[in-house]
Amino acid sequence: MAPATIEASIVDTVEPKKDTLALPEPARQRLIRSGVDLTNGYPYRPLVPLYLQDVYQLRSAERIHEDAGARADKSKKNLFSAASKVTDLTAHIGTEIEGLQLKDLTPEQRDELALLIAERSVVFLRDQDISPQQQRELGEWFGEVEVHPQVPQVPGVPGVTVIWPDLQAQDLPANFRNPGGASRWHTDLVHERQPAGITHLHNDTVPPVGGDTLWASGYGAYEKLSPEFRKFIDGKQAVYRSAHAYLDRENPSAGPKFVERVHPLVRVHPATGWKALWVNRAMTTRIVGLDKAESDLILNYLHVVYEKNADIQVRFRWTAGTSALWDNRITIHSASWDYEGKYSRHGTRVTSLAEKPYFDSKAPTRRQALGLLDEDEKEALGLARDRVGDHSP
Repeated sequence: MAPATIEASIVDTVEPKKDTLALPEPARQRLIRSGVDLTNGYPYRPLVPLYLQDVYQLRSAERIHEDAGARADKSKKNLFSAASKVTDLTAHIGTEIEGLQLKDLTPEQRDELALLIAERSVVFLRDQDISPQQQRELGEWFGEVEVHPQVPQVPGVPGVTVIWPDLQAQDLPANFRNPGGASRWHTDLVHERQPAGITHLHNDTVPPVGGDTLWASGYGAYEKLSPEFRKFIDGKQAVYRSAHAYLDRENPSAGPKFVERVHPLVRVHPATGWKALWVNRAMTTRIVGLDKAESDLILNYLHVVYEKNADIQVRFRWTAGTSALWDNRITIHSASWDYEGKYSRHGTRVTSLAEKPYFDSKAPTRRQALGLLDEDEKEALGLARDRVGDHSP
């Protein structure tokens, strides 16, 4: 199929690059079984918008988002009763489900899966027999599927992005000291007016060693901060930028510029009602209302808290045919490039857009809502019971 823009209103474009890499055999077989037409090459790349103004117009209207997790049965009985095994991989983040096929989930099970993702941040299911078309259909259940204006896609299945590090390495050569690409902590699509909710990555080809992905919990990162520091950042907003840059139609000689939008530093998940830190080193550029030096200092500290606390992270070892579904509203993630391009890694990804981020000062933390606070935490929050012998009024 000939390249086209994702919206007909975009007329000023750049021709996409033509890819000549040979598909890994497991990926090729999966795509053929799914009826994907590979005769015109793979992957498909749309015509790239030239100007920033056109990209701002994409999905610029407010959409009503009904969160699937918010309407789920809180016990998740339909999902759990159908699974052969459910295992929490760490205390605070990551759960693996066995014995289910994502393509066969009932509406009730889909909603309960969304709630589990909202609570556990990322959920893994191995040995999944799922086509890109079925992956997109599941994504539509969770929200509007994002169709990116320039990244590679599965031919004939808009909104199913190709995640193939070999392609990225052609444009941005990577090495041990500078792995590049997704090997950095980030969150997907923070520049959208209504940014990403659930992302579903299915890897059909993985290296025999390496290629793990790491996730960190925004719930946990927020809870690592002192109550007084939380008060300082609560309600503050930051600027979030796109991964790709475009020319300004009014001033093209100024060079490429990023899409930027303002969102809260701390947001509340609509299904759980819990507060989460929502920053990432790659695409959160500054805190609104602070001087650059102040903003840089605070953001760097928040990034360190988010990235360096191993107890709020999970590292997952992929096997071929595994699906990972995570919630971008409450996580950051990073891919490990320790296989150094010696083997192929290929997958397809669908991202469902969610609500406009919001903050609610009355919302609890995860640990507070689940009754997990220790006495020191309760005291710091002013929730501790009177100590023995304390008779002050």
